Amino acid sequence: MKKILLVEDNETIIMGLKYSLEQENFQIVSSKTKKEAEEVILKEKIDLVLLDVTLPDGNGFDICKFIKEKLEIPVIFLTAQDEETSVVIGLDLGADDYVVKPFRTRELISRINSVLRRYDKNIEKSNIIQYKDIKIDTDMAKVYKNNQEIIFTSLEYKILLMLFSNQNKLITREQLLDKIWDIAGNFVNDNTLTVYIKRIREKLGDEDIIKTVRGLGYRIGD
Repeated sequence: MKKILLVEDNETIIMGLKYSLEQENFQIVSSKTKKEAEEVILKEKIDLVLLDVTLPDGNGFDICKFIKEKLEIPVIFLTAQDEETSVVIGLDLGADDYVVKPFRTRELISRINSVLRRYDKNIEKSNIIQYKDIKIDTDMAKVYKNNQEIIFTSLEYKILLMLFSNQNKLITREQLLDKIWDIAGNFVNDNTLTVYIKRIREKLGDEDIIKTVRGLGYRIGD
């Protein structure tokens, strides 16, 4: 189920879109301010953002810029301002599409599905695995946070890759120990795995990305 962040301060529009999109099996999270939206974007795994231009504490252009500088998340503007300048600003900032209010719900759903298909193809081609602001390029065996490379050892990278490749799934310590070997070919023991997980968390700079499932193992995501 794809998760969509709806950034809109009009409660009527929020309720209407939430109902319509949930009927299409989308999960909807809403924010009414720029601050709330940015917090959600960094905290949750969002697949697409529907973004109003005018907000109480800023504008959608600032949020779009914030997203495109940090993450690879598609953005569709919902705007009542159908002037050419507004559309151009949004597209110049990296927005993927725009829909002018008032719009037909079926048209919006069609645009959403089209953008999501395009992103899914791009991710498949580029072999990018992403969660929050962490991105792994499996072709290059490199890890980035906010587009800044983080250096991992070979074993740290293997552990991280296994967890990120199985987002929202529990990976037991036994599964990790069975698959991960140190660079000398020696089996990694349970205590050593704990140390490696600690090092990886420190390098990621976020203790909550790799969640510990007490007595069982680890998980990326909810």
